[in-house]
Amino acid sequence: MAGRGLTVLQPAGWPRPKGYANGMVGSGRFALLGGQIGWDAEGRMAQGLVAQTLQALRNVLAVLAEAGGKPEHVARMTWYVVDMPGYRAAQKEIGAAWRETMGRHFPAMAVVGVASLVERDALVEIEAIAILPE
Repeated sequence: MAGRGLTVLQPAGWPRPKGYANGMVGSGRFALLGGQIGWDAEGRMAQGLVAQTLQALRNVLAVLAEAGGKPEHVARMTWYVVDMPGYRAAQKEIGAAWRETMGRHFPAMAVVGVASLVERDALVEIEAIAILPE
């Protein structure tokens, strides 16, 4: 990831993580993105976990673009999901949504199961931290 301002932190001998990085290091301007959910610019909520995940990722990138950022600048994400078994069952489809929006960039991530989110119909909320080149 040289040249993009971020470097993956991968301890020697550890197995390569699937779908995330163990850590990232970089320097530049920080963009801190509040939780994005699966509604569009008109406030219409996408239906289902996969569709909401895709829209939430698009929303993360739309906010990030306001600072001149791109997917490869995302250093950290936290996902909050209300249905962890549903999340696990939809891994293949969520992976496709990831590739459509984030490509082959895998920041440091955590996925947390929660009882509910502020928006009653939201099934996923995604926070992100990006480090943009100076």
